[in-house]
Amino acid sequence: MASAPSKLYADDVSLVVVLVDTNPFFWSASSLSFSQFLSHVLAFLNAILTLNQLNQVVVIATGYNSCNYIFDSSSDLNQSFENGRMPVMCSSLLQKLEEFLIKDEQLSKEVPEGRIKSSLLSGSLSMALCYIQRVFRSGALHPHPRILCLQGSPDGPEQYVAIMNAIFSAQRSMVPIDSCYMGAQNSAFLQQASYITGGVHHKPQHLDGLFQYLMTIFATDLHSRSFLHLPKPVGVDFRASCFCHKNTIDMGYICSVCLSIFCKHHKKCSTCGSVFGQAQSEAASTSDKKRKTPET
Repeated sequence: MASAPSKLYADDVSLVVVLVDTNPFFWSASSLSFSQFLSHVLAFLNAILTLNQLNQVVVIATGYNSCNYIFDSSSDLNQSFENGRMPVMCSSLLQKLEEFLIKDEQLSKEVPEGRIKSSLLSGSLSMALCYIQRVFRSGALHPHPRILCLQGSPDGPEQYVAIMNAIFSAQRSMVPIDSCYMGAQNSAFLQQASYITGGVHHKPQHLDGLFQYLMTIFATDLHSRSFLHLPKPVGVDFRASCFCHKNTIDMGYICSVCLSIFCKHHKKCSTCGSVFGQAQSEAASTSDKKRKTPET
């Protein structure tokens, strides 16, 4: 399906969709507490809205089992003005965040043994892209959209296909995906997302100064990035997850029909049903070979 036609405001007007990682398993072991993290994020969101009165901010909470919208400046701030009160971004966001955390915790009581404690990044990326497409079709003009992932949880290999589909959808819609990863190990998914869509990926060395990283790197609008020297990744981890066991692999077998990836040779593709022959199974390095998804 073709992307919606682009009708933009001025170069410096931005729509920033921020995906906030709320995974309790990550924050319970992080050197930066969740409350400190929120204080940095709230200050950053307030700065984005202050830089230009036409800027728009949307926040999506990425939990362990679910994800949901918790703030939209186009509706929440206008409602505050209508009620004769000053905009109360913090109270509105924190109230909805608390409700989300309670619901997500209830879903987390029964955790399957052996499951990687990752957040539902694929779901929040899909919600962000759906919101942006709705903005594209809502009026004559719209700001320059981009997605910012504030992630700390490890990658979930079972989400590989869904996340790659979201990445290629963002690339087709020309929506950059920025990523700020706060976990111990780097994220291959977010590295690929930023590389493919033309966004910025950065892993802060000192989480105490998170607000400075957010302001100096991720607050810049898309026009300003053309003449600013933003951090560039030293290398990108292009490893994929196999479709059979959901494990990250360096070498694998790729179906020549649907491009599904397997860690071992199979007689039949579990995705499209193609029968593999000696000439049809292609062993390839998933770290060196670029892949593309089939049209849906």
